Amino acid sequence: MSQRIVVVDDEEPIRELVSSYLRDEGFDVEQLVSGNELVARVDRKPDIDLIVLDVRMPGLNGIDALRELRAKSQTYVILLTAAAEETDRLIGLSVGADDYVTKPFSPRELVARVKAVLRRSRPVTADHVAQPLLFAGMTVYPDQHIVEVDGEVVELSALQFNLLLTMAESPGRVFARHQLIDRVWGDDFFGEARIVDVHVGNLRKAIGDSASEPRFISTIRGVGYKFSAPAGGST
Repeated sequence: MSQRIVVVDDEEPIRELVSSYLRDEGFDVEQLVSGNELVARVDRKPDIDLIVLDVRMPGLNGIDALRELRAKSQTYVILLTAAAEETDRLIGLSVGADDYVTKPFSPRELVARVKAVLRRSRPVTADHVAQPLLFAGMTVYPDQHIVEVDGEVVELSALQFNLLLTMAESPGRVFARHQLIDRVWGDDFFGEARIVDVHVGNLRKAIGDSASEPRFISTIRGVGYKFSAPAGGST
């Protein structure tokens, strides 16, 4: 079955251009013209694999639509932002966007980013079941994509989970930003290295961690990050 992508933009030429390139790659594409339509669409039928979402739209803009979306769905989202609006990109990432493309953009680059984001989820094979990773205050279930903090399940996006799992699989190891990019985003990463900081910040918020007094993820100034929680816990 084809993966379903929803393109949300109030400018018809952009919607048609993006949709035509995605359809040529075999995706099932649906078009919407506003943030309100997107929220209603997700409420009605959340069968979407990825959303291409314009930021600057009348009515419910892309950032606010993303905020509402993240309260109910972890569907992948790629933002379309104006080249000059760096604030939009940073806010979008902090709210939960998985990637962004600046206008004007190459449709082929956008398609490449769509494919890269959709590849992020780690496959589960039938002949191997990974054991839970047990730490003080946290249990990570790699195959089930489940994280428990103090016994409570925490909702993470696929990117946040993969970022956490990468570090938790090698506790105590310091990962430079470029190493996390290689492990989590792969060769198709197009952004800036500081995007890692934004996503680590989002991950910390989700798991109730603190940069100043970390329980799980420590910042190694000038280098990167490491998973620092001691072993412990039980299944």
